[in-house]
Amino acid sequence: MITGSCLCGTVAFEISAPFESAGWCHCTRCQKRTGASASAAGSVAPGTFVIVRGQESVREWAPPDGFVKAFCTDCGGRLYARGPEGFERLAVRLGAIDGDPGIRPQYHQFTASAAVWDPLPDDGLPRYPGRRPDAA
Repeated sequence: MITGSCLCGTVAFEISAPFESAGWCHCTRCQKRTGASASAAGSVAPGTFVIVRGQESVREWAPPDGFVKAFCTDCGGRLYARGPEGFERLAVRLGAIDGDPGIRPQYHQFTASAAVWDPLPDDGLPRYPGRRPDAA
């Protein structure tokens, strides 16, 4: 069981299976949303993610295109992004995980819009100028 929560602990969740993949997103939306140069998230299998506390404090923002973003209304802690159709495609923010998530980022996506003030690391991970081609 993988557990996680927002910064203030109001929202808590569990993931009942290992992450399927994980990566860094360098899109400008992630930069604006996090205040950082990239966001690390891991994909979970459908039906394995459940909020166990604080559902009433989860707010979602649906951009005109892309994944719906979820955060805690009390502390602003980022929780997950999901496909616009529902929870079949879900990426949980690795920073919200309690302890070791059991996976490490495996790629960089949206590198064409990477922050100019933070060069991409020479870490040997595959890089994609846009969305990773095999992403769900």
